[in-house]
Amino acid sequence: MKVHLRMLGCRLNQSEIDTMARQFEAQGHIVVDTPDDADQIIVNTCAVTNEATKSSRKLIRDLHRTNETAEISVTGCYAQISPNDIAVIDGVKRVFDNAQKDSMVSAITGQPVEQFDIEPHARFVAHGASNRSRAFIKVQDGCDNACTFCITTVARGDGMSRDADEILNEIQYLHQSGYQEVVLTGVHLGSYGYDLGNHDGLLELVQRILDETEIPRVRLSSLEPWDLSEGFFDLWQNPRVMPHLHLPLQSGCDATLKRMRRNTSQTEFRALMEAAREKIPHVNITSDVIVGFPGETEAEWSESLDFIQEMNFGSLHVFRYSVREGTPAARMRGKVRNTAKKERSHALLSHSQAQENDFAEQYIGQEVTVLWEHIIGSSEAGFINTGYSDNYIRVQCIHPRVLTNHITRFKIERVVDGVAHGSPVIE
Repeated sequence: MKVHLRMLGCRLNQSEIDTMARQFEAQGHIVVDTPDDADQIIVNTCAVTNEATKSSRKLIRDLHRTNETAEISVTGCYAQISPNDIAVIDGVKRVFDNAQKDSMVSAITGQPVEQFDIEPHARFVAHGASNRSRAFIKVQDGCDNACTFCITTVARGDGMSRDADEILNEIQYLHQSGYQEVVLTGVHLGSYGYDLGNHDGLLELVQRILDETEIPRVRLSSLEPWDLSEGFFDLWQNPRVMPHLHLPLQSGCDATLKRMRRNTSQTEFRALMEAAREKIPHVNITSDVIVGFPGETEAEWSESLDFIQEMNFGSLHVFRYSVREGTPAARMRGKVRNTAKKERSHALLSHSQAQENDFAEQYIGQEVTVLWEHIIGSSEAGFINTGYSDNYIRVQCIHPRVLTNHITRFKIERVVDGVAHGSPVIE
């Protein structure tokens, strides 16, 4: 069977798609890069904004037009909250809610899914897996927060943590399959262990990964700024933990944060940033910001912008607020005009692009450590290799060799549009 997998949205969706790919391959099926000749197509949807749901519908329709004979199975947050809307789209054979997602592969193929283990090499080298470099590992699902703009708590349910031994086995499997980096992901990653009564769960999980596996690089995805245990930043004393933090702020105005029901303030967030930068050398801290939240006046926007600039983030993900029915924010007064949202979004995106460039330029003339991930082309001088530094600077070089899945030192010589160019240092 040939299977094509697609996703929209967050890194957790990427992690789930990657896991399904490994499960299909372990059963002997072929995962194909294009939908043209696939027998089965899997789509993991997103519903974080109205645009995300429109994009999900469009993707499903486009895939069906490309291959009208393939059976399409749809899951994800949009499938959770609007299954009937998806079921009537041409080409859709099955709709799985998020609770059914873990059993999708066996439901489609009729074959049991084997758990990842660390048995002999003949078992763990999946088709093409050794060409991959970075794996997203789902360690947690669901969220117990109550942010007023977010539909995720409806779509994903309460927070649930995966068994630590199961996570460790998967990481060992992936490392022995050739992966060099794992990214721990979750809807509410920092709450890992909370449902088990352990508020130090994430700290202890990362420490076990460092103690009990040899994976060269461990990276954390988005962390809510109020979840971190005392001593959490001490984990970065181990160089295998990558010096990159993504801490979603959402607004730099205290009044807006209160309406969003975010459990932080300017004072608390500033203190967290200072602590992280003090403890983690060369750390790159990135963030999320929503513009045009209901009630965001010009004065609130100005206050938010000033604080964001003060925080000196490495880059930003910027979202224009859109109404999500079923959330408290959908009933709030003080809707912001679309023109104002566009202006504020443009201002933050321009700021983010400058910040990304400035952060990388600090390292011109210096060496960073890079995991090379892809080839994006070639020239007469060689292959165009691309990857990320340990602190998440995008890098690119032309080299006679394909460097994919190698970790090398890399000397940054110049920065263009946020991408560092230079020469790998290969001994």
